[in-house]
Amino acid sequence: MRVFVAGATGVLGRRLVPMLVEAGHEVTGMTRTPAKAALLREFGAHPVVADALDPDAVGRAVAESAPEVIVHELTAIPANLDLRRFDRDFALTNRLRTEGTDNLLSAGRAVGVRRFVAQSYAAWNTARTGPQVRTEQDPLDPDPPKPLRRTLEAIRYLEEAVTGATWTEGIVLRYGGFYGPGTSMAIRPPSPMVEMVRKRWLPIVGDGAGVMSFIHIDDAAAATVAAVERGRRGIYNIVDDEPAPASQWLPALAHAVGARPPLHVPRWLGRLLAGEAAVVLMTRVRGASNAKARRELGWRPRYPSWRQGFLGDAS
Repeated sequence: MRVFVAGATGVLGRRLVPMLVEAGHEVTGMTRTPAKAALLREFGAHPVVADALDPDAVGRAVAESAPEVIVHELTAIPANLDLRRFDRDFALTNRLRTEGTDNLLSAGRAVGVRRFVAQSYAAWNTARTGPQVRTEQDPLDPDPPKPLRRTLEAIRYLEEAVTGATWTEGIVLRYGGFYGPGTSMAIRPPSPMVEMVRKRWLPIVGDGAGVMSFIHIDDAAAATVAAVERGRRGIYNIVDDEPAPASQWLPALAHAVGARPPLHVPRWLGRLLAGEAAVVLMTRVRGASNAKARRELGWRPRYPSWRQGFLGDAS
């Protein structure tokens, strides 16, 4: 199939584009940076340079490639994320999830794409009540911490716009927290977050009961290929098999990088040091089930648990 990947040189795009090419698809990769066009050629894709927030440029790029499938992987997340100012640091990503989504949908409709696959998130945005592991049927958080509200609004907008596009097969992939090469949890070379773990600057807050769902970046890319080839309209959680509380995964990450166990701090101190959003992420968020993606996409993660994945990346 002819596949158009927006965000083709991002963290996920760099793993996804070669997989699509290897699977026999004709790939056009969109990047905002001219210097990255050569990288896409190395991957075997046709590069196109365009700003995702420029509707005319996006329209021309999509029209020229005439894709059957569009894959929306646009983000602009800083390496050093400030949880106190989460929405500020996600401001450009939120525009890409709203304006960028509209631009790609409009361009896709003009050429009649069969399938539209878009990136969402599964690691903190569902309601913080009820079961510790949630499915795609469970509601998003109706009252997120203030620093996360605009970001959740942008996620909600993207999901509703994509799945509500009746003229195409609109698919939303809610990825878990990425780890692996090039991600915010990369072990080799160490990301800023992993350096914090090594220096014991990332403590467990309170009881550390907040449940996180992870996914290795290569497993996320493989699931995206499956969605491109056989996905049906709707939302899919793309996570591994073992959602886990911070009290388990953070010590395991410290062990994987050869660090001493993380410190423990009470909630009031965590709130003082890092803000309310950090406390919620450490103590109250819910994990996600991958049963639907396994069943409907025929996908299986290479790393069924972050336990093997952390050690694999560290070796």
